[in-house]
Amino acid sequence: MLLTISTTLRPATDLGFLLHKHPDRVQEFEQSSGTARVFYPQAGEDRCTAALLLEIDPVRLARSRGSSSPDFSLGQYVNDRPYAASSLLASALADVFRTARTGRCASRQDLADGPIPLEIGLPALPCRGGADLAHRLFGPLGWEVGAEAVPLDPGFPEWGESRYVRLALRGDVRLADALNHLYVLLPVLDDAKHYWLAGDEVDKLVRAGEGWLAGHPDKGLITRRYLGRRWALTRAAFARLAELGDDVEESLDPPVEEEPGAEAVSDDRPADEPRDNLSDKPEDKPGDQPEDKPGDGAGEERVPLNTLRREAVVAVLREVGARTVLDLGCGSGQLLSALLADPAFAKVAGMDVSARALAMADRRLRTDRMPDAKRARLELFQGSLTYTDARLAGYDAAVLMEVVEHVDPPRLPALERVVFGTARPAHVIVTTPNVEHNVRYELLAGARRHPDHRFEWSRAEFARWVAGVCETYGYAADVRPVGEDDPEVGPPTQMAVFSRREERS
Repeated sequence: MLLTISTTLRPATDLGFLLHKHPDRVQEFEQSSGTARVFYPQAGEDRCTAALLLEIDPVRLARSRGSSSPDFSLGQYVNDRPYAASSLLASALADVFRTARTGRCASRQDLADGPIPLEIGLPALPCRGGADLAHRLFGPLGWEVGAEAVPLDPGFPEWGESRYVRLALRGDVRLADALNHLYVLLPVLDDAKHYWLAGDEVDKLVRAGEGWLAGHPDKGLITRRYLGRRWALTRAAFARLAELGDDVEESLDPPVEEEPGAEAVSDDRPADEPRDNLSDKPEDKPGDQPEDKPGDGAGEERVPLNTLRREAVVAVLREVGARTVLDLGCGSGQLLSALLADPAFAKVAGMDVSARALAMADRRLRTDRMPDAKRARLELFQGSLTYTDARLAGYDAAVLMEVVEHVDPPRLPALERVVFGTARPAHVIVTTPNVEHNVRYELLAGARRHPDHRFEWSRAEFARWVAGVCETYGYAADVRPVGEDDPEVGPPTQMAVFSRREERS
């Protein structure tokens, strides 16, 4: 199996720093299935190419085979695994480029933090769904995708195409993101894994998908395939993405139409149970309900927390009679979409510090196909919550939905001054996680709900912050629960509705 990573960044040999592999050396890494080698077939100032070559040992592969491997003995030695990119290559990539995947590079951290021109080559990639699926999965991530179906036999074109594609990716992408894209999507396209899927697969997926999976239009398909269509794991992953994530749509996308004859693997549900059934939404408290499978009549369908949160915010905006609304930290535009759907909101604006998030919001809202009257009600712009900005003034209400916890505590006073002191809308709605409720999420294991959270407040801490803002900037506030108000640990989300008092003389 061969993977090449090239860049035209100058000096291009800085790729060696980012990958933590010296261009003048050939390095070997033993794997459970064979030997991985990293070498540089090209290393110049203008262009540098790193290659990862995984040579499969069929005996090792047979000894470490997963449950989805062929059962007959010859199939352990006669298969496509030595040549076609798969979960074996993804595992080798994760091992060999472990540090690069985290985005750490002490000597070139500025390069590691930003996009660089990259070209990825995979000469043989199993793709159950054809070249179109490769475009669907990599295209939304900023890649220019070249996927060419490999014919079964060039001498007999009437035989048709094989399930393999030659994949070429080109784009300005952060290297760590590129490696994580490959780590997740290689086994997704193959729709198989070589090892037994355990519970830690959910953590692997959430970590590798941070920053891109939540907003991917095919996140449902990616999650199901990555987890081998194991319903318990898939449900846990959907819960992590849809409830604990701050910017994830609660309804999962419809399943992709598989190519004729495609065979599902590693599916632990009964053969007569429908696959890819996305009508069952994740439980509100993952791990706290019985392992009820869809269609068996057990359990109660619950509304995902992010849906409840968004509905609560929209309800408050209607309650206070807001006509113009500013969504601060709008992310990929979920709240904006809900507000635009209601003509009562005459003007809707979204601000985010991330240009990528704004681009995702633009795509989600389909502004290019939006009717002119609706488009005239919308404004998207980039900005920071900690700097005074004249564009923030003049709105009836501002919303900070799951935003404040992403701000470093020393910078919170700057945010307060900008929002409550300078912009001063009549109403401000703030939602944030209640850290006391985290014990109800078994998968968190004591961690915060999102790796980017700088803090998470208890109910008492949130109340103190709210009171301080009111006293300093002349607001009154009502603190409300969002989600089930647990008698022991409180609600999963806490919301403050600030209303500006009469202006002081």
